[in-house]
Amino acid sequence: MERNMFQQRLREHEAVMNLLGALEGRVSEVADLLADRLNEGCKVLTCGNGGSAADAQHFAAELLGRFQKERAAWPAIALTTDTSMLTAVGNDYGFKRVFARQVEGLGQAGDVLIGISTSGNSENVVEAVRMAGRKGMQTIGMLGGDGGQLGAMVDHALVVPDPVTARVQEAHIFLIHYLAEHIEARLGGA
Repeated sequence: MERNMFQQRLREHEAVMNLLGALEGRVSEVADLLADRLNEGCKVLTCGNGGSAADAQHFAAELLGRFQKERAAWPAIALTTDTSMLTAVGNDYGFKRVFARQVEGLGQAGDVLIGISTSGNSENVVEAVRMAGRKGMQTIGMLGGDGGQLGAMVDHALVVPDPVTARVQEAHIFLIHYLAEHIEARLGGA
């Protein structure tokens, strides 16, 4: 049984990864947008819940630290990491405002918000996207399933068309690595 499950999950993973080819043009567009904004001195804010929070942190680390090339740090902030801020805003304003409040204080026109949600319906990511729009920021959704509510809200939707959270997250990691590599190729490094 265990071997059959492993092989089944591997086939599911391969099937979802094969779907990403249809997103190539959109992904390259998003990568170019991110490279242009970073090159102009703008910053990238990222957010998500659960595994998507980890993905948001992962992407911010690839930009601020480095992916494969030695280079200058690029301004990226994961809105998922400050526990004092998250608990204060969650307590005072409600959990759905934990990212929006940070976008309000940290985001500026020209910056980019990347909201990651496997369902496309995470309330706190929806609120962050709304706030980013009010601030004149570009918004990108890394989403799953049919894109949910966020699919229609963001400026650029990268939707992995699968209903299984684990498969969507596996595809999101691929996209994160591709975006980081594309940006480094565009902006250079040592």
